[in-house]
Amino acid sequence: MKRVLYIIVCLVAMVSVQAVPVPDNFMPQRVETVVTGPLAQGAEGHIVFTAGNSDATFNVYSITGQLIKVVRVSADQRTSVDFPKGFYIVKCGNQWSRKVVVR
Repeated sequence: MKRVLYIIVCLVAMVSVQAVPVPDNFMPQRVETVVTGPLAQGAEGHIVFTAGNSDATFNVYSITGQLIKVVRVSADQRTSVDFPKGFYIVKCGNQWSRKVVVR
């Protein structure tokens, strides 16, 4: 009985949904990412470090915990550092730490 009632409710919900017309002059706006804090992203053969609104210091560790490199980035700047393929732990001061994959 519950299953039949569930199916009926789903059918009524599907029938009651209406499409919203889009105006002819509608142009989607470009969305830009605004970075306010430090960020580290793995990429193909390198890690991209973004400082955000203030200077940032990133510590890059191997997966075994050995410190590999310290990267300093000035406010509102971005830098890319080459790394071999693998997994790394990136720590930004006392703010955060995360796993980064270099492909």
